[in-house]
Amino acid sequence: MNNILKGVMTIVVLIGAGIIAVGLVATAPEPKKFEPEEVSTAIRIATVEQQQVRLKVRSQGTVAPKTESSLIAEVAGRIEWTSPNLVSGGYFNENDVLVRLDDEDLQAAVQSRKASFARAKAESEFSNFEYKRLQELVKSNLTSQSSLESASRSKSIAEAILKESAVALKQAERDLTRTEVRAPYDGLVRSKNVDVGQFISRGSNIASLYSSESVEVRIPIADRQLAFLDLPLGRRGELPEALKANVLLSTNYGGQRYEWHGKLVRTEAQIDTQTRMVNAVVRVTGEVGSDQPHLPVGLFVHAEIDGRLADNIIVLPRAVLRNQNQVLVVDADNRLRYRNVEVLRFDQDDVFISGGLQTGEIVNLSPIQTVIDGMRVKPVPNAG
Repeated sequence: MNNILKGVMTIVVLIGAGIIAVGLVATAPEPKKFEPEEVSTAIRIATVEQQQVRLKVRSQGTVAPKTESSLIAEVAGRIEWTSPNLVSGGYFNENDVLVRLDDEDLQAAVQSRKASFARAKAESEFSNFEYKRLQELVKSNLTSQSSLESASRSKSIAEAILKESAVALKQAERDLTRTEVRAPYDGLVRSKNVDVGQFISRGSNIASLYSSESVEVRIPIADRQLAFLDLPLGRRGELPEALKANVLLSTNYGGQRYEWHGKLVRTEAQIDTQTRMVNAVVRVTGEVGSDQPHLPVGLFVHAEIDGRLADNIIVLPRAVLRNQNQVLVVDADNRLRYRNVEVLRFDQDDVFISGGLQTGEIVNLSPIQTVIDGMRVKPVPNAG
């Protein structure tokens, strides 16, 4: 009996506790709702602007002389003098005497030819006089016609001998002047092949020279880059002046930067089948300024060619590009949006965009690792 009573009491207590707990929960105050504030990521931005851009094509090459020739002896003789400038790297002016040969034999040859010419002239004058005398005698029937014909023949032979003597004398005098070997232009000596006391024959190679008036640089250009230059396909010979693009050549030498201005004057006729490159030729002519030296032959230089003008181009740092053809644009609510763009070309650290953006739009410059389309940002103008 007591056990039954205890059980009933336990059940009553449990039911009462449950009722009280339910009441406490039902009458408890509701907790305040808290909505977390959206975090904005600070980013660097730039306001884009469409502009006209001069496209550049960059390459490199080695400087070579435009005009190079071998100095050849036109007469034989012993070298009795050479110019102090006739050394490798020596500079000379046009018509400077570089080599002088012993001319005694040629002086004698000139005197001999003068004597022959004088004799031939006397013979020609005599035969001409004789011919005219016989003409008068024939008119008076004092001599035969055959005598006149013989005199005419002698006159023609004498005139031919006179002409031959005159040519021989002129040749001998010309050979005498050739004992002084002169420079054909302003230039420098690449190599010297003879020296004083040496006997040289006609056709001997005295030295190798090149002109200092202008130099050329052959630079390879990829065929896809030709689209940025106003160069006609298959053009032969030198370009007309209107199509000669300006070229800036530069190099670092001895810790100092040097620059020269030239012109792209022609392209070579064929395209390299292995590299798909076209060789263009840049020419640098004359003085380029008192603070710059002459462009030395053999120097390796970098070339920057002025290409065509492109309109409505937006230039941005190359790092802004994502997925090859997308940029991040900041909308009016300061949210990032992906935007597809048209890439015209890459130029060193810049990308040229020809479509997909308009002047006044804001583009993200910061290298954000994880980007969600529509995420809120805090734009900060780029200090650069």
